[in-house]
Amino acid sequence: MDTQNIRSIVATDCGSTTTKAILIEKQGDEYRLVNRGEAPTTVEAPFDDVTIGVLNAVSELEDLTGRKFIENGQIITPQQDEKTGVDLYLSTSSAGGGLQMMVMGVVRQMSAESAQRAALGAGAIIMDVIAVDDGRKDYQKIQRLRELRPDIVLLSGGTDGGTKTHLVELGELLIAADPRPRFGTMDLPVIFAGNVEAREPLEDIVKNRFDMRMVDNLRPSLERENLGPAREAIHELFLEHVMQQAPGYSKLMTWTSADIMSTPNAVGKIMLTIAEQRGINILGVDIGGATTDVFSVFGGNYTRTVSANLGMSYSICNVMLEAGLTNIARWLPFPIEESEVKNRLRNKMIRPTTIPQTYHDLLLEQSASREALRLAFIHHKQLARGLRGVQQQRTIGDALSQDDTGKTLVNMIDLDMIVGSGGVLSHAPQRAQSALMMMDAYQPEGVTMLAVDSIFMMPQLGVLSTVHPEAASQVFDRDCLIRLGSCVAPIGTGKEGESCLSMTIDGKTENFKVGEIRVLPLQPGEIKQVTLNPARGFDIGAGKGKSTEVTVEGGVVGLIVDTRGRPLQVPTDDASRRRKMMEWLKAFNLPEP
Repeated sequence: MDTQNIRSIVATDCGSTTTKAILIEKQGDEYRLVNRGEAPTTVEAPFDDVTIGVLNAVSELEDLTGRKFIENGQIITPQQDEKTGVDLYLSTSSAGGGLQMMVMGVVRQMSAESAQRAALGAGAIIMDVIAVDDGRKDYQKIQRLRELRPDIVLLSGGTDGGTKTHLVELGELLIAADPRPRFGTMDLPVIFAGNVEAREPLEDIVKNRFDMRMVDNLRPSLERENLGPAREAIHELFLEHVMQQAPGYSKLMTWTSADIMSTPNAVGKIMLTIAEQRGINILGVDIGGATTDVFSVFGGNYTRTVSANLGMSYSICNVMLEAGLTNIARWLPFPIEESEVKNRLRNKMIRPTTIPQTYHDLLLEQSASREALRLAFIHHKQLARGLRGVQQQRTIGDALSQDDTGKTLVNMIDLDMIVGSGGVLSHAPQRAQSALMMMDAYQPEGVTMLAVDSIFMMPQLGVLSTVHPEAASQVFDRDCLIRLGSCVAPIGTGKEGESCLSMTIDGKTENFKVGEIRVLPLQPGEIKQVTLNPARGFDIGAGKGKSTEVTVEGGVVGLIVDTRGRPLQVPTDDASRRRKMMEWLKAFNLPEP
């Protein structure tokens, strides 16, 4: 596509409850966000037509800009004149529950794990993972396949030239269960991405029972993972089956200038685009009402995970159950009974659209968010791993262990940027609250830029990045990303009040003690070279006690120096803990409860 003459772009994201539309225009030599509109999504009864919500959201853009984008019930492309139409119309969607998949593999921690990475990277929600060695009886697996109605099944296993028997067994399980797709009466799509030599016996078993697609093996050898072909097939089937069957999407697909993309897949695209363009390692999170998505790019390796039971409204009681009341209450600077914590969080679950009415309510919600973010990140690190089963050079003592394989790719000292998104982070009353939530949940190490998505436009920018990467990058940098500031955090622990770090900035040396947070004034866009000298036993990236020169950048919060220790030390007795919480709030100039 010729991108030279693109003057204006409208992009929509059809969410489960709200459809968001943004208008981007070329202003001089760069693209900028002009305005934003939204309307309720209309994929369900009584409307049963997603395009109604799209037109309503774009109509709001018309009202805000005084321009005309709609004619004869559809979006005008290309742009006719300065007041009429747009050159590009793009869309993403997670309406109707998004893309829901089942994954099947021979070995749970090898082929099934690779299949999970492929499906999650394509924007899917994993309903279940079935493997030969998952510990369940065949009848239990068959029952599970029948209970769930996935959009697509991804079947994998065996290196090329390896096992065929177990793959045939998995095919027979599918036949016995005969699962039906969620939408329509078409045959259930099944993608086979396993041993190429098992294709023929599987086709003989399946015959005409499923819509079978054969793609390259996810693990052609133990040493190599090939996720691209499976992800492309998932995307194609998402368009053919899920989009075509969902109400109104077949009409919407005729309007768009490029294929409709699932919302999580689009967010992953913009993360990967930014990481590649800037040569950085990036971690992103989207915390919603029911789920928390985590995205990371480390050394060019992209990983996405979905924690489907960790959210801030519908799933907040699951957060309470998994984290425990003690872990949620530890972030509160005021005394509160456990029964009161339970009742307030339960009220949030049964009234999911309410927002905090008091400062205490806000602090409790932000405490729960820390635990949701922390637990989702633990889940992410478990899946963002190197390949299991790969033989590496090892000592005799390692010979009987697989600990050296499948290590997590997430290394916080190498992380350059954390991007937070979702209501509790993007719409926190003060940006410093977002910074503190991410610091407590992720415990960044070394020097890390903290940022939030201003109005959650990352899905639209993700689909735009597939058509016009330059425009997507410019809008992401100038209008989407709000830089909170660099966070400097030494690794190590010590006694409170002991020397931890000295920092020389603009010829002046600041000293920091263990257990404190300090925010120094440094404006957005202001970049400084600083010298960091960690105390003995602390590491800022060059080794314990070794000084280093680094670049730090300001933000709307400032330059944050966090010497509370890594791992983070939170006092256990209530009086000391509440005192520290008050100190940390004051460090960010946040109000006392």
